[in-house]
Amino acid sequence: MTEVHVEVSGEMDPPLLLNEKRQFPRLSDLPSYVPDPKQFFYTHKQNVRSWFVFFQTSNFKAPPSIPRLGKRIMRNIEYFQSNYVFIFLGLVIYCLITSPLILFAVAGTFYLGYQLNRRQQEKKLTIFGKELTIAEQYGLVALCSLPVYYLVGAHAAMFWVIGASVVVITIHAAVYNIEAISTREDDEFGLLQQV
Repeated sequence: MTEVHVEVSGEMDPPLLLNEKRQFPRLSDLPSYVPDPKQFFYTHKQNVRSWFVFFQTSNFKAPPSIPRLGKRIMRNIEYFQSNYVFIFLGLVIYCLITSPLILFAVAGTFYLGYQLNRRQQEKKLTIFGKELTIAEQYGLVALCSLPVYYLVGAHAAMFWVIGASVVVITIHAAVYNIEAISTREDDEFGLLQQV
């Protein structure tokens, strides 16, 4: 038999100490950046595909095989991503309109956040001698709003919106024949797609 010699040399990092206490993140470690909903809405609005193409019934076809189903769903989600975001937002708006208590609770939370923002510009909020950033104040408002949301049934509405969105988006992505409108050069079996 041939003897194999392997060179094992170099520098190693010391192992992490497992007995060190892990500290929980402090409230001041929260990011101070709050994403702008207008910018999010604007970027997705710019990327929306034509709704006529999105709802074109002549492109609804059953997938020819199970492996192609997964690929079709992924391509549809990639291609119609902004359309699916607006479908989700439409279901959220429907849920808020049909549940007035949830609408009042959300409006109250936004109003409280608006008042905190106005106060932050005039005078900083200090609790126990520590000045709170606007992100920390929003976090406290959200934390205090959770029991109210629970009482008005927002958890059920949230799960309904998530479930309905997953079902609607998955059904559309599964039956919409994306190959009819979009061709890619990197498809592995381009000639077999016409089967």
